[in-house]
Amino acid sequence: MELTEEVKALLLNTAKELKGSVRRMFMARTVQALGLGGQRLAERELGWNRGTMRKGMHELERGIVCVDAFSSRGRKRSEGHRQGRPFCSRRQESRANLGRRP
Repeated sequence: MELTEEVKALLLNTAKELKGSVRRMFMARTVQALGLGGQRLAERELGWNRGTMRKGMHELERGIVCVDAFSSRGRKRSEGHRQGRPFCSRRQESRANLGRRP
C-alpha cells in the first residue's frame, strides 16, 4: 500500500499537533487502518518511531493509558539531593582561610 503526498501531509500534521497518549492512540489507529505491515510502512513513510506505535497499540488493545513521567526527567532540584549538606564545600572554606595565620 502506498500513501499519497496529501495523505502523508495530513497524518504528519495531525500527529504533530497531538501530544502524549492522544498522539499514540492516533498513531495506533492509523497503523490498524493501514493493515498488515502498517507499522513498517508508517515508520518508513512517515518517520514514526515503532516503539511509540507499539506503545499506542498496547494502550488501544488493553484500554489503558500509560502515564508519561515528564516531571521525573531533567535536572533535579538541589533541595532534594543536597539534604543535610552545607552549601559551601571544604575547598571553598580552605580558600577563605588561606590569608589567616593562627
